[in-house]
Amino acid sequence: MEHIRIGKTKRLLAGHQWVFSNELAQSPAGFTPGQLVELHDNRDNFLGVGYVNPHSLIAIRVLTREREEIDAAFFRKRMLEAARFRESFFVKGANAFRLIYSESDRLPGLIVDKYNDVLSVQILTAGMEALKEMVLESLHGLFSPRAIVFRNDSRMRTLEGLPLYKKVAKGELGPLPVIEEEGVMFEVDPLEGQKTGFFLDQRENRAALKKIIREGRGLDLFSYAGGWGVHLAHSGAHEVTCVDESEKALAMAKRNAELNGLAGKMEFLKADVFDFLKERARADGEKKDKDRKYDFVVLDPPAFVKSGKKLKEAVKAYTTLNGLCMRLLKPGGVLATSSCSWHLGQAEFMEMLRDAAHRHAEGRKINLLELRFQGRDHPALLSMPETGYLKCAFLVAG
Repeated sequence: MEHIRIGKTKRLLAGHQWVFSNELAQSPAGFTPGQLVELHDNRDNFLGVGYVNPHSLIAIRVLTREREEIDAAFFRKRMLEAARFRESFFVKGANAFRLIYSESDRLPGLIVDKYNDVLSVQILTAGMEALKEMVLESLHGLFSPRAIVFRNDSRMRTLEGLPLYKKVAKGELGPLPVIEEEGVMFEVDPLEGQKTGFFLDQRENRAALKKIIREGRGLDLFSYAGGWGVHLAHSGAHEVTCVDESEKALAMAKRNAELNGLAGKMEFLKADVFDFLKERARADGEKKDKDRKYDFVVLDPPAFVKSGKKLKEAVKAYTTLNGLCMRLLKPGGVLATSSCSWHLGQAEFMEMLRDAAHRHAEGRKINLLELRFQGRDHPALLSMPETGYLKCAFLVAG
């Protein structure tokens, strides 16, 4: 295994798992994307083993701080550690959760989500792509799933020079897996659904909101497969409208409503959420629809911030969306609002909500009921702020 020298080691020694190209003491140009390398400082002290990509800003991702072989035994050890963590700190008996969360489980570039007896796998980096056969065999040997699906269609792969594809890598998908959350059933499509098939990171936040919303009518915006809306209809809400611009997503939401016997409580509207909210706010302002304010609104948009350069533009969009939602709440109404953009930190997220209330809530008092984060199956490393991406606030309108 070849060596590579690192000139700037402060972040690495503090526990971070990335080495940027400008932190290297030598050019990585001669290395092959995905090649395993030993990391050394300028005094030739061993720092760890990682894989390199000379074409990426993140030049090296660290796999281990020890001198050990990166082989099938290494992957089995890491995967078992990840599984034990979930068994200790997640929902007992859960049949759906994030089994492996990249750097947080010391397997950078690898995401594995469990949907009942199916595993949905994302490989995001050239280094993990080079090791994917060991990944596949280790997952199959340890967990014996009915099928393993590769969801390698994330745009992050293009930054690593990798092709985009999705396929059933092992076994047969057959009937789509059905998962359970807090007594609610969801059918998941790990091959054709968004991301890896479902948004598991909001599981604990959905459960927390159910304890607050026991009745009333409301909205599930950017609803996708109805994760929030079906839960709220199940907990007692008598009318929930799911709004999404994807017909396919709304069909999944409708299927999940039917699966739980809740179709009579839910409606499904194909619309751009921005346009929908602006029209609702206009009707409210003209007093054409004064009795149609909502007891609750869930706002769970996609990541608007794809890079730090787009932060200002994204904050403007978040501010507009949240302000319009605040205007549509009844007194005592609850807004559950989220951001999954790690470029938008917690402090910036809260500042955005304050600005939204100031600009759009028309002088109404907005209280913060709860500030929440991603689920425990998506653990965030203290040494890597990038692993803690999800913010979720429960707000109450006065």
